[in-house]
Amino acid sequence: MTLDYYRIFYYVARYKSFSKAAQILGNNQPNITRYINLLEHELGCSLCVRTHKGISLTPEGQLLYEHVEAAMYQLKNAQDALKKKQSLESGTITIGVSDTALRLYLSDRLENFLSLYPNVRIKLTNNFTSQAITALENGFVDFCIITTPFSIDKTFTQNTLYSFEEILIGGKKYANLSENILDINDLSSYPYISLNEASGSYSLYSEYFYNNHLQFEPEMLVYSTDQIIPLIRANLGLAFYPKELAADELNKGNIYNIKLNEPVPQRQVCLIQNPKRIQSIAVKRFIDILLQ
Repeated sequence: MTLDYYRIFYYVARYKSFSKAAQILGNNQPNITRYINLLEHELGCSLCVRTHKGISLTPEGQLLYEHVEAAMYQLKNAQDALKKKQSLESGTITIGVSDTALRLYLSDRLENFLSLYPNVRIKLTNNFTSQAITALENGFVDFCIITTPFSIDKTFTQNTLYSFEEILIGGKKYANLSENILDINDLSSYPYISLNEASGSYSLYSEYFYNNHLQFEPEMLVYSTDQIIPLIRANLGLAFYPKELAADELNKGNIYNIKLNEPVPQRQVCLIQNPKRIQSIAVKRFIDILLQ
């Protein structure tokens, strides 16, 4: 017995009329009557009784109608929910994002996306790069937006979204260092501030120092880029920092750009996806916008 039989019964019982049910369903009355007879035969009981006013439900018919009505209501809700998802009137996007990628790139894109699709829910897991990749591997996020360098599963896909430059900065105590172009070896004795060991930044500058025959041993490790500028202004050390994010403090004269002979590697903000993960309509639309 298919769902169609119960759907036909629902309209017959709701309107107490075979002809009305046939009209709504785009069918004819003899077919509707035949379907009800087959349903009664299958269930082994009478569901409705013809009267001069139409039909009335038997106790068994009334019991069945109560359950079928609830089922039809749930199906209608399911259809409405799917329509909302297809029109992006609902949906959830879960993103694993590194701190630098969030501030440099993602926050503006989220603002634009939500202005177009305000009913889509966004869940951010603000992690270090390695933690964001682990979240993607474990299926906790739909995709990652992280900064280089990183190492990912060979089955994952990678798209570069944005490139940025980092500079070495210091507070007013170190203003004299900004007057000349220096060798990184000249700065080996100064205290450094860095994101912690799980970050892409820490990995990048560990390699940068190693390539210059130095060890990168920051005196202070922090959890987010937001914490670095106040520490720099307090003259607690030097730090490598995205030039774009430092611009305002540089212009105000609160911090100083310390220029180096050795070029600091350019970095990228990248989109990382797991092709095996099934993506919702909302996720696909957001990724399409990012890649435009």
